[in-house]
Amino acid sequence: MAPHTPPTPPPLPRRRPCRTAAAAQAHEAAVRAAREERAPRRLPVGQLAYDTRRERRGVVMDHLDGLVWLRPEGGGAEWTARPDEVEPAASVLGGELPEGILRARVAVANSRSRRELL
Repeated sequence: MAPHTPPTPPPLPRRRPCRTAAAAQAHEAAVRAAREERAPRRLPVGQLAYDTRRERRGVVMDHLDGLVWLRPEGGGAEWTARPDEVEPAASVLGGELPEGILRARVAVANSRSRRELL
């Protein structure tokens, strides 16, 4: 006697792509883009920045615990600011780099070459 094989089910009808799925994907993409647009930009370390709350310019030293660490252009004590309160200083200065920034960058480069901490 031959073994009994169960009958194969009939093939499922092909479904057309659902319009709601495409709309949901478009909505998710739009939400993602809006979040990225609203999210504060993470300024690179070493960039001149402007703290809008304290109305001070400083060089970005680090990003820790959701805060931006800034140091005055010519050196000095660091301070922290929230990322949404910090913007690139070029937007405030009109794109010019002041002499103090150049001095600060040279000081950092010199200390790095001497293997010192600044």
